[in-house]
Amino acid sequence: MSVATTSTQNGSLDALGNGGETLIGMAVLGKTAAALALVIAIILICTALLKRWNNHNSRHGAHLRIVGSTAVGNRERIVIVEVEDTWLVVGVGGGRITKLHERPAPEERPPAASVPASSRFSRRLAKALAASRRRDSSAPSDPHQTP
Repeated sequence: MSVATTSTQNGSLDALGNGGETLIGMAVLGKTAAALALVIAIILICTALLKRWNNHNSRHGAHLRIVGSTAVGNRERIVIVEVEDTWLVVGVGGGRITKLHERPAPEERPPAASVPASSRFSRRLAKALAASRRRDSSAPSDPHQTP
């Protein structure tokens, strides 16, 4: 009986030893995950603070306003920028900004675009659809007939 009791105790101790190693491994994994989560949280907090700080500093600088812009190529644009009481016409493209012209801002500010770009697009689309309908109505009624 003592042999059976001794083997049972050894089996219990082995099971506890294996469970203890697993428990220690899980604790190390948990600590590592907690440290990683802490580092990610610090990065996110610093990013949010830097965004707020940069926005706050830019408000105290020169007052810039984009008056208008137009594309002159795939990556090039002509932009009119108002800096205090001066309008600058600049060319933007290829990672460079070039001053093209400078003039004093007019006393009467140009009115804001009264027609949004989306409604201009919708009007042009309606005209194009109407024109295509007129062309289709003058075409033969049989769609399989070749011209």
